[in-house]
Amino acid sequence: MADVDDFEQVRNDPDPIRRGQRATDLMTVYQQRATELARLRKAAIEEAHRVRGMSYTEIAEQLGLTKGRISQIRTTAPRPERAFFGVGPVAIGIPRRFGFEEGRERPFFDANDQATQESIEAILTRLSLTTNRFAIDPDREDMPSGDAVIICGPKSAPIARRLLERDPILNFERTDEGWWITDASTGQRHQSPYRRDDVTRTDIGYFSRRVEDNRVLVHIAGIMSVGSHGVAQWLDRHLPEVYDESATFVSGIIECDFTADFAVTDSRLLVGPYATALV
Repeated sequence: MADVDDFEQVRNDPDPIRRGQRATDLMTVYQQRATELARLRKAAIEEAHRVRGMSYTEIAEQLGLTKGRISQIRTTAPRPERAFFGVGPVAIGIPRRFGFEEGRERPFFDANDQATQESIEAILTRLSLTTNRFAIDPDREDMPSGDAVIICGPKSAPIARRLLERDPILNFERTDEGWWITDASTGQRHQSPYRRDDVTRTDIGYFSRRVEDNRVLVHIAGIMSVGSHGVAQWLDRHLPEVYDESATFVSGIIECDFTADFAVTDSRLLVGPYATALV
């Protein structure tokens, strides 16, 4: 088994620093899987009660647990929507941008991208998911190796364009009027109200969630970076509604309002969510 091999490799690593780091990394993976197993056990108990009509006393007897322990599992185990983001650890990436300062090119991160990253981290922490951060450079195409949240628009890096290419319904389009999010199911195009008149403090953002290569990839992209933050706020409030255990792909468009200093004040579903098959 791969896990046994990983365990033995850690035990037999002759370098103490590398052995300590690998042990730490593997402990994180094991802890995340233990949390996911607790969620799966809770879901199995509820399914046996709901679908098979078993009483919780009968379930407790079948599982070799007390009825009190079953009650504790039902109230303390992670919520079903935890699986929207996978098993964990979850990597959260935002674009690394470059600008000129004092005649030199310097890297920086957009403030709204950072706010979105922090909002997603807060959601995942509440769901008992461990997170780490990574930077999306302008030429990045490859996906992280495990579960990930990619906060990036198609203009910022190829990784976003690759994800969007496989969405059969929603996509981004650039015209002389700016960026649009297109909906193939209705033929409609949706533009940022703020980009249209620079007065209406409303933007739109895209989200998708897919299961691919035994991992979960969540993609968030705004017409402006504040649109991504609006998506994060909406997911925070509506995750139980949008999570569908049977769906391998779901996507939608969120509209959000913001203040003069680009703080999101409200968010709402504009299109979707569409549960579809990847192309």
